[in-house]
Amino acid sequence: MRDTTIDEIADGVFRISTFVAEVAPPAGFVFNQFLILDEEPFLFHCGQRMLFPKVSEAVAKVVPLKKLRWIGFGHVEADECGAMNLWLAAAPNAQIAHGMIACGVSLNDLADRPPRALADGEVIATGEKRMRYIDTAHVPHGWEAGIFYEETAKTLFCGDLFTHVGDGPALVRSEILGPAAAAEDVFHATSIGPSTGVVIRKLAQLAPRTLALMHGSSFAGDCAGQLNGLGRYYDDALRKAVAGQ
Repeated sequence: MRDTTIDEIADGVFRISTFVAEVAPPAGFVFNQFLILDEEPFLFHCGQRMLFPKVSEAVAKVVPLKKLRWIGFGHVEADECGAMNLWLAAAPNAQIAHGMIACGVSLNDLADRPPRALADGEVIATGEKRMRYIDTAHVPHGWEAGIFYEETAKTLFCGDLFTHVGDGPALVRSEILGPAAAAEDVFHATSIGPSTGVVIRKLAQLAPRTLALMHGSSFAGDCAGQLNGLGRYYDDALRKAVAGQ
């Protein structure tokens, strides 16, 4: 496991990244959190409990933990929210924010402080930035799945979408669809159904400038093109599955 790194990938958006070689060998796997710096700082992804010492130390280099106001993540899974209550203990002013399904099914019970349940499309204004919550049920997996979109810098926090292996740069401008498809062909992590491509193409309509990935390098460039390509990839995978190929 290498030291946790800090990179600003968009205006006021910091990628907090830890590479773990033992996961998905031989290429290894990165686990990324994102800190949105504003009047009310927002942390997207908590990470696993085992990574909390490294990740919290890195976050504290950018903003004191006591100033954290919001904590969000894509869905209820250890690498996304395993350290949730450690963060709540370290950041007494912070509150978990997630969709109504996640709160109703899991987080009202799991979180040590009551979370804020967000409706689809609801916005948290953190100061100059606006974090819009978007329901993406079962995309890429989990009934409670959702993502956040920062509307001012146009950064889409993709969660597990576009997951790929290896320890690449913090931000790339080359395509990320190929590496993501290769990883999906190995892991089969996505719950592919008739709405998968539809949901991803709706995200493309946001026309984001940056895709912030949980596993792998983030992307700047033709984000809509990458999202539409991912939607087509899953449409094709569904057709093949239905045809028994």
